[in-house]
Amino acid sequence: MVLVCSPSRGGWKPRPPPGLYSPGRGCGDGFRFRWGGGVFPVPVGAGAGMARSTLSSRFRRLDIDQYDENRFVEEPEEAAAAEPDAGPEVEALLRRGDALRAFHTAIRSSPANAKSQAMKEQAQGTMLKVLTSFKSSEIEQAVNSLDRNGVDLLMKYIYKGFEKPTENSSAILLQWHEKALAVGGLGSIVRVLTARKTV
Repeated sequence: MVLVCSPSRGGWKPRPPPGLYSPGRGCGDGFRFRWGGGVFPVPVGAGAGMARSTLSSRFRRLDIDQYDENRFVEEPEEAAAAEPDAGPEVEALLRRGDALRAFHTAIRSSPANAKSQAMKEQAQGTMLKVLTSFKSSEIEQAVNSLDRNGVDLLMKYIYKGFEKPTENSSAILLQWHEKALAVGGLGSIVRVLTARKTV
């Protein structure tokens, strides 16, 4: 395609391609372009408008990743608050047969922000004791009572339990994993495996 200018007098004058054309250079009645044997008129300023539209489109960006539920967003570091040991309270609730309340207490007091490995291991033991105290028919209700962050935190403890299995714990943790996966989806697994904060 060859872009040519059609002034009031004179012959055809070649001009740069669209986007590089600048109006006001002797093209009072517009310009035309040839394609094959035809000549097609284009209004004055159309090429410049096209160029401005192309340039301005650089600033129109839509981040479609923000709508991806599997997207991992790195959380900023926060100062860890000193959390009291919830072990005694959880064990007392388990002795009374209130496994669901013990479960919520263990989740709420999880020292995810703590830097003390001893504190984390203590919480791991408490959580594993809670998870293994549930009956199979009660697991789904417990998982459904959590929000997304709670399901992700539960997933972390499930995987930690797989790393340090005890007698019959793996079979029970598999049931928890099945129910947590049904609620949190694959996005929960991705977030847990890529998270910087561990339990």
